[in-house]
Amino acid sequence: MCPSVFDRLSETLTDLVTTTGFSGSILVTDGGTTRFQECHGHANRADEVPITPSTRFGLGSVTKIFTSATVLSLVADDLITTDTRLVDVLPAEARPTGLLPQTTIGHLLSHTSGIADYFEEETATADWPQEFAALWRDRPVYTVLRPADYLPLFAELPPYREPGGRYQYSNAGYVLLGLVIEAVTGIEYADAVHRRVFEPAEMTDSGFFAADAVLPHIATGYLPPLSEGGPWRSNIFAMPSVGGSDGGSVSSPADLDRFLTRLDGGAILPADQTASMFQPHVAVTDDIHMGYGVYLRGNGSSRYWQSEGFDPGYEAILRRFPEFDVNVVVLSNVNDVAGAVCAVVTETVLATYGG
Repeated sequence: MCPSVFDRLSETLTDLVTTTGFSGSILVTDGGTTRFQECHGHANRADEVPITPSTRFGLGSVTKIFTSATVLSLVADDLITTDTRLVDVLPAEARPTGLLPQTTIGHLLSHTSGIADYFEEETATADWPQEFAALWRDRPVYTVLRPADYLPLFAELPPYREPGGRYQYSNAGYVLLGLVIEAVTGIEYADAVHRRVFEPAEMTDSGFFAADAVLPHIATGYLPPLSEGGPWRSNIFAMPSVGGSDGGSVSSPADLDRFLTRLDGGAILPADQTASMFQPHVAVTDDIHMGYGVYLRGNGSSRYWQSEGFDPGYEAILRRFPEFDVNVVVLSNVNDVAGAVCAVVTETVLATYGG
């Protein structure tokens, strides 16, 4: 990228920020070198603390790629396989009552398990942040601390279909993967991710932090006012107070950039497991396929893989263009804007590197 490209991208983003109210951080790297970085908005609106390059954000379902990598590290250690049946690894109290015996770890990783979800994203409306927040009205968020704490939300629901069928995004499936990790390793899910993903990727600013922990450089997630002229609201009552295996970890742009490069480069998983993560296992749409915890998009030299997450008050989109050695990280502490910002950045990347 040349300076004029950066200037045009910055101008476009300035206009987009003005029209959408984007608040967040944008990072583009090429071969480990920062090519573009901008921050907009406030990490703390009440005290007008600006977002900086070191600001950390909630990642929503980007956490699923950490879960997937942890599971595949257990495969690499010959502790399980992607064909391992859940009934052979999970104790009875950690299984949904309607779990079909043929359901495997691979089905969970690729969102083809057919198990019922606790928040069905296919039927969510444009007001999904409020719909998700409604889950916690009668279930205090401070009681949801471990993957097992999610089981009452879906364990009694009958499965949608037999495993191995079509793609259907499943938060519950990744909750079960967290339980698999705990059953196989004998340690808590967050500790396993720390040891098997964050440490080899040198993600020193990342973790699963409680909402009431006073820690530096973490952006508050914001929900819009309930009425015109009213105050913005934090997301503290809209999501579990500690992240789990299906979402809710916290990280910085620099940590995520390192993660993208090192995962693709084999520093986290051996070659066989890295390849299986990036193999298309099921079609999502005509031009998007699901690997194990990652979305595979594009063709030829312009192909890229992606992880994305959306929680009330947080949005995160990560894209890795392996042929260009380019990473794109877009993080936000407001909703419904990160996608538009990432689309503009991606268009610039493809136009510049893809010719």
